[in-house]
Amino acid sequence: MLYNIFIDPFVQMAGAPDLLVQALWDGLVSGVLYALIALGFVLIFKASGVFNFAQGIMVVFAALTLVGLYEKGVPAYVALALTLVVMFLLAVAVERVVLRPLVNQPDIILFMATFGLTYFLIGFGELVFGGNPKAMITAQLGLPRGVIDVEMLGGRVSFQKIDIAAAVIASIMVAALAVFFQKTRIGRALRAVADSHKAALSVGISLNQIWVIVWFAAGVVALAAGIMWGARSEVSFALEIVALKALPVLVLGGFTSVPGAIVGGLIIGVGEKLGEFYWGPLVGGGIETWLAYFIALAFLLFRPQGLFGEKIIERI
Repeated sequence: MLYNIFIDPFVQMAGAPDLLVQALWDGLVSGVLYALIALGFVLIFKASGVFNFAQGIMVVFAALTLVGLYEKGVPAYVALALTLVVMFLLAVAVERVVLRPLVNQPDIILFMATFGLTYFLIGFGELVFGGNPKAMITAQLGLPRGVIDVEMLGGRVSFQKIDIAAAVIASIMVAALAVFFQKTRIGRALRAVADSHKAALSVGISLNQIWVIVWFAAGVVALAAGIMWGARSEVSFALEIVALKALPVLVLGGFTSVPGAIVGGLIIGVGEKLGEFYWGPLVGGGIETWLAYFIALAFLLFRPQGLFGEKIIERI
């Protein structure tokens, strides 16, 4: 039994390196997309201190809006632009209806408000777009389809073109957001708000404007993630479960760290693919569904602030 757990998987990796590369590639793509979703959580948490439980359903809602508009006869790129407008209006509505009335309330109140937002978006999405799964408009958006087979390491490794596009687009967005945080005036204002709301207000930074910008940025991230995940499977409310895989990513990387979201996403994505492929047969499969949360639990026990999070010491 110990041989099967600790030795045999590594023997399989050495014996079939092409399969190892395939598993690593699939895990890398999933990890980059997890990191993209996690960035939506990080953006909002850094600027407002609110853990946005609704980020998962925002991924679904954005993708449903895009596909729903296209099904109603709107050209694909016009539907994409209109979806961005919808996400901006959602950001404004959240700031006006949810955040502004709850300023200075305990964090748990704001957290529960995002629960309410989650179920509102589920109900509103089902009312407007229906509850049936939909196909992502991949071809209409110009995203590539098909497979590239590469002979390497004594075997064949398959690269889905949509996975390559997803990895490239997600990486560009992650890099752009990192630069935005570090180099732009708005990014510096976001970091100031994250450090102290009162200090930010004292130097003339508008919390209301910052919150709208942050929620809109999180909406753009949700739309990109929804397009990529929808292209890999389909657009349905089940995508919310996939989006919530970002929670273990946040635990690993730290709730306020953009680099942490990237590293945490890669660890979770690669880890669950390797676990499913090499250790899954030992437990009957299904490791992908729970391994990420097991890793997160281990981090909570031994390093609750995550790899890149700041250790907060409170004196009482």
